[in-house]
Amino acid sequence: MKRYIAFLRGINVSGKNKVSMAELKQGFEGLDYTGVKTYLNSGNVIFSSDEANIIKTASRIEEMIQNQFRLDIPVFVISKEELEDILHHGPDWWGNESKEIYDNLIFIMPPATFKDVYNEIGEPKEGLEKIEEYKETVFWSFSRKDYRKTNWWSKTARANISSKLTIRTANTVRKVVEM
Repeated sequence: MKRYIAFLRGINVSGKNKVSMAELKQGFEGLDYTGVKTYLNSGNVIFSSDEANIIKTASRIEEMIQNQFRLDIPVFVISKEELEDILHHGPDWWGNESKEIYDNLIFIMPPATFKDVYNEIGEPKEGLEKIEEYKETVFWSFSRKDYRKTNWWSKTARANISSKLTIRTANTVRKVVEM
């Protein structure tokens, strides 16, 4: 069995798309996934499975959420090994726990690509934010005090691009890898 992490996009945000983590865990167990754990209330699920096709796994999870919660929630699934590799290849400027910088990891949901995302959002604002692509992710850091001035902050939430992304903080990503 292999360990996987599922990142659900846009649940329990500002009272919208409410999903109980206990019920979500039960839903994963109903799909015959084992060792299911959730982290925080924002849709981070760690589980084990024999399934090798992560696109199929994500589809099964999306269907379960639709059936159980009546919500259309995009799901990004990645193996623990792959996520460890991504973190190992992070840029030096990312995730150093500076109180003035906010570090995120953007997961690009298939079939979208980095090129698609970059073409919609554009260049990061120099001096305020940095990005670096690695595989299906983007390391993204920005100034906490000036986040509203960044290019990527407002644009990652736009309807035409937001459904292609799910974003987690450096701390959250590190924590789910440890679980």
